[in-house]
Amino acid sequence: MTKRKYLVTGGTGFIGSALVRRLVKEGNDVRVVDNDLRGSSARLSDVLSSITLIPCDVRDADAMTEASRGCESILHLAALNGTENFYNRPDLVLDIGVRGMYGALEAAKRNGITEFVLASSSEAYQTPPVVPTPEEVPLTIPDPWNPRYSYGGSKLISEIMLANYNRDLFKKALIFRPHNVYGPDMGWEHVLPQLILRAQTQIASHPTGKVPFEIQGDGSQTRSFVHIDDFIDGLIIMVEKGQHRNVYHIGTRDEITIRTLVEAIFNWFGREPEIIATSLPEGGTLRRCPDTSKLEALGYAPKTDIAKGIDHIAQWYVDNAHLRPTA
Repeated sequence: MTKRKYLVTGGTGFIGSALVRRLVKEGNDVRVVDNDLRGSSARLSDVLSSITLIPCDVRDADAMTEASRGCESILHLAALNGTENFYNRPDLVLDIGVRGMYGALEAAKRNGITEFVLASSSEAYQTPPVVPTPEEVPLTIPDPWNPRYSYGGSKLISEIMLANYNRDLFKKALIFRPHNVYGPDMGWEHVLPQLILRAQTQIASHPTGKVPFEIQGDGSQTRSFVHIDDFIDGLIIMVEKGQHRNVYHIGTRDEITIRTLVEAIFNWFGREPEIIATSLPEGGTLRRCPDTSKLEALGYAPKTDIAKGIDHIAQWYVDNAHLRPTA
């Protein structure tokens, strides 16, 4: 990878910290912007001496301008993610998503930074018309009154902003859409940590026999999960080889039902679940799996299967369950 001066927003988050660590490992000059609203600088404890960490709110264009001065590339990952946040704090999700994007773009404009990489999301196209889903599908928000779409809406808007703001400045503008990235210390508001910790609790209260376990829907809905190590491999490949004004899906084509996922988690615990179906929250997507052939053509090849990945993440959450926020 070409050695450069990078500014990473959201760099103390789950994906951001993994990206920062890789950029440092490859000899780059890295500045990290985050206010630790959802991230934690502790994630970067092993590389703090090798980076510049700047406490900053991405919505503050002046602060972002100062933080990015002298940088050659902005990797914009800052956002308020997590399904619980989509439903409970949609105003803040939108505020950080849209005003934060403006702050980052304005900083690039003021400092003449010609490379900008945006973290979008599969939520930007919500319910796909075809699965596996290629990058060129229409971006859709089916119901603007549903707070579930606050995050997807902010990402849709951000993609449009990158395409049209600083249009003549950027020599390399790239968008990547993560698809269910997972791994240790990914946060507490996502499906895998929540399933793992609920399974642990239910197992403790049912020491013998099948363990009753409620899931949303009947479990036939599918997702495709990508381990953080594979994801960062793909992201680095895209940053280095991706084409100007292009979008890249980063994930895997290994589709799994939620029922099968729950069974795999219980298998890790050495127990068997009695799965109890419940209603799906309004706005959920029944099937999602990316077509990653565009990135694969650049050399992307994920290696971690879900069984190995569950072992990796489940052990971390069981060992660190005491760190889970109580409020």
